[in-house]
Amino acid sequence: MHGKPERRLLTDIRNRIGVFHQHGKENLQWLEEQMHPYFFITMKEEIDALTTLAMQLDTLAANHRLILADREKALILACRNVPGSLYGTLRTLHDREITYTEIIHSLGPIPGLEHSLEIQRYEFDRKDHRTIAGTAGVSVPRGIGVKILDALREHYPAFDFDRFDRYLKIIWLNNRNYVRISPPRRVAQLLWLFYQGNAKGGVFLDVEETKEPDETEGYRVLFAAGNPPQKGFLLQIMEAFNRLGIGIQRTYCLNISNGVHPYFLGTFYARARETRAVTKGTELFERLRNELYNTQILSTNSYTYQHFMARDIMSGEDASLINAFIAFCHTNLAHNRQESYHLDDVKLAFHSNPNISLQLVDLFRTRFSPGISGRKTQYENVLRRTEESVEGHNTGHRYLDEFRRSIFKCCIDFIRHTLKTNFFVLGKQALAFRLDPKYLSSLDPVFTADLPPKTPFRITFFFGRFGIGYHIGFSDIARGGWRTIITGNRDDYDTNADTLFREVFVLAHTQHLKNKDIYEGGSKMVVVLDASGLEEADFVTQRMYKLQYGFINAFLDIFITEDGKVSNPRVVDYYGEDEPIELGPDENMHDSMIETIARLSVRRGYMLGDGIISSKKNGINHKEYGVTSTGVVKFAEITMEDLGIDMGKDAFSVKFTGGPDGDVAGNAIRILFEKCPRVKINLILDGTGALFDPDGGSRSELKRILFKGDIDAFRPSKLHKGGFLIFRSNPRVEGLKTLYRKVSRSQTGELVEQWLSTDDFHREYDNLIFEVHADLFIPAGGRPETVHDGNWQKFFPEGSEPTLRAIVEGANSFITPDARVQLQKRGIVIMRDASANKCGVISSSYEVIANLIMGEKEFLANKERYVSDVIEILEKRAADEAYLILARFRESNGKHLFTEISDAISVEINDHYARLFGYLQDHPQLAATRLFRMALFSHLPRFLRENRKYHARINKLPGKYRSAILASEIASSLTYRSNRDSDFEEMIKGHLKRVFDGRTRP
Repeated sequence: MHGKPERRLLTDIRNRIGVFHQHGKENLQWLEEQMHPYFFITMKEEIDALTTLAMQLDTLAANHRLILADREKALILACRNVPGSLYGTLRTLHDREITYTEIIHSLGPIPGLEHSLEIQRYEFDRKDHRTIAGTAGVSVPRGIGVKILDALREHYPAFDFDRFDRYLKIIWLNNRNYVRISPPRRVAQLLWLFYQGNAKGGVFLDVEETKEPDETEGYRVLFAAGNPPQKGFLLQIMEAFNRLGIGIQRTYCLNISNGVHPYFLGTFYARARETRAVTKGTELFERLRNELYNTQILSTNSYTYQHFMARDIMSGEDASLINAFIAFCHTNLAHNRQESYHLDDVKLAFHSNPNISLQLVDLFRTRFSPGISGRKTQYENVLRRTEESVEGHNTGHRYLDEFRRSIFKCCIDFIRHTLKTNFFVLGKQALAFRLDPKYLSSLDPVFTADLPPKTPFRITFFFGRFGIGYHIGFSDIARGGWRTIITGNRDDYDTNADTLFREVFVLAHTQHLKNKDIYEGGSKMVVVLDASGLEEADFVTQRMYKLQYGFINAFLDIFITEDGKVSNPRVVDYYGEDEPIELGPDENMHDSMIETIARLSVRRGYMLGDGIISSKKNGINHKEYGVTSTGVVKFAEITMEDLGIDMGKDAFSVKFTGGPDGDVAGNAIRILFEKCPRVKINLILDGTGALFDPDGGSRSELKRILFKGDIDAFRPSKLHKGGFLIFRSNPRVEGLKTLYRKVSRSQTGELVEQWLSTDDFHREYDNLIFEVHADLFIPAGGRPETVHDGNWQKFFPEGSEPTLRAIVEGANSFITPDARVQLQKRGIVIMRDASANKCGVISSSYEVIANLIMGEKEFLANKERYVSDVIEILEKRAADEAYLILARFRESNGKHLFTEISDAISVEINDHYARLFGYLQDHPQLAATRLFRMALFSHLPRFLRENRKYHARINKLPGKYRSAILASEIASSLTYRSNRDSDFEEMIKGHLKRVFDGRTRP
């Protein structure tokens, strides 16, 4: 039992309380004199916190910080303004979603101390994007709205007032307390910042001199960033101010949702140290803008940020450039030498040699800094010195030196062969480098031995804060999809980055073979996104949108031209021609981003307008109309017919990769159910799990989830006897074990649930495509090179008959070339991707033609008729090639493989096209002659051919496009519709007639 507290202790406490009361009054007086008046406005509803501050301010002499409020959605603390005080707090809040930040410093030091007072206030009240998007029915009190509107008209008359109500409602829904207690001028300022951030493409910086009596700090810095990095962003901004010697007296930052993604809105009251001005046009402002904009590109986790930039070895922009160098060298050298050129080893080469790194930066700047006079001589001198430094690199470790020299030489090739870049463009959110593909011949052949032998027409490299990517095209006018690979951890990212260059090269080459029926050559864009540490799906999507938005703006920075030259004067252009590049949807390209890309292209003035990307609202959405699957199923019908199966009447079985919610798989399932009454789908395998059913998956159940859910949405109760579902999604964790659910329908009709270990799950899941028997296999989803040299044999269990008869490739590069050869040699028919799934890109080509000829309203009014005509063309193009492949296979008596014939057809048409395109470009008058006009119109959908309203517009298409369309139509018809013997005879007769006609008889 404890005794009563000592009387003296209680007396001391009472005496101290009395002292606190006295000091509290004095401290409150000091706060009133030393804190900006706005501090008491923002804190007027935090009377308990202010009381605690006044009463306990003296305790900061002995304590690091004083907690004034610590609630679920708010934290307020006081501390001494010392280096690292903000960092210390933000580090502890790293995992919390901060929605409001307020940091205020006192004008003078805390009584009895040498440091000023720092108040940090944080709120944690993130609103759901869907909530913010639903502004209908939301009303801001009229009295508040009127005052804010008046302040906006007075101070920011250039604001787009049509957006006032919507923008104010967005701010109100995110943080109504801020709107309610803040002076109208402050809210008007915030709306202006939000408006400018949107108007400037998601990043905006401005500086205002403070002239109001209560604002004595000197400068108000306004900074907005759309969809900023989720963590550590404010700290990165504050470090930029500190590095530049700009003292921040007060900070107010809101992190809001605009209904789609987050938005950062920051106001910083600044004083430049050493009497330097922060006004626009000064050298300090330019440096600040570069550093703050560069926060969109430079990761705080990178070595270059933490060691090079923090130690003033280089600027933030140069640190970003070094990171881009690292990514380019790694992806170009590792795809064929993964064991040697690991990302960490390439990083170490640059990090361990800062002098060479800086020389490479200097070389790049000399080649591309705008406005340099005598550039050529300077560049040659810097290039010579840089090459000498690299050649002379010698640490005494021969192997290591040779390894690093190969990396630095790759970087020099990168700089020498870059033709244009947006590195010096203001407001960029990612970097883009358009290269001359000739750099590939400068690399040691060992680094390119695994690539297709054809040299691309263009290569463009992209670098961002959370990802990298390439766009590779094989002709001047080119089109192909944009794929984003989402990686959830460091190992996944490194592995995908290792093979990224080869993947996009092979996909683009395949696309070029596939595009033989249209006027655009093949291209592909593949991006790897680092989503490490993001557990919420919303955060992953936000980061993906940020990367895609940054990359498309970087794309437009260097491809928007005027009279052949890049329009932006800050881009040094060594290429000097228009570049019509068309994109399309692919993995992880959402409809909202497709529409955003189209709008950006129109607003920024790209030569193709909204024709830059297909599958738009005013286009032909691939998933809605099943355009790719139309060709896949048509190829399947003709292939199976050749094997003796009439899919419209006979019973047959199919296995799929790709789920019911996917574009290609989902639509192929839909079309099969519509056309094939006796089809059995024995296997569907997607990223969420797998369905096996020996009697075929339930039609009614598959129709229920079609385009609504993945295979994990299939109800186990709908399984037939012997069928089962394996669920990859939602695993169960027990201690250190991860378990995966499997539900089976036993032969007695009971449902049995099991939980599989990770090893058992992968053993079963990974082998299903090989072990399940079916007449037809349609890979309509999945990663490239899933079937390869090391596993194709599994289609022949224990050397027996194969588990399938034919493969129609709905997914690109699902099977490696060598594996295709081995499977065909053993009797399996393979219709490769470049033939079987070509109809998606053909549809996209016709969408662009519609964009070039018709206005948006015209297209939407006639969309269904136009799409119907396009689908008719798709089925014809698929049938033309399928029948031709089978005919040539029979002609060769099976000596040529199906995939070899497919490649030969593509090469044949593309060779015709290249020769014809060049010829028509040199002889543009031919397009106006009758036969050539007939050929041009023959390429178009029936709606455009038969509607004379559009004929004049067709004739006014850009000359390059008319030549390309003509070349495409003639090249295709020369292959699909020709009789080679008759054509050869006609060619001989024509030649003889030109040479000998008119001569005397022998």
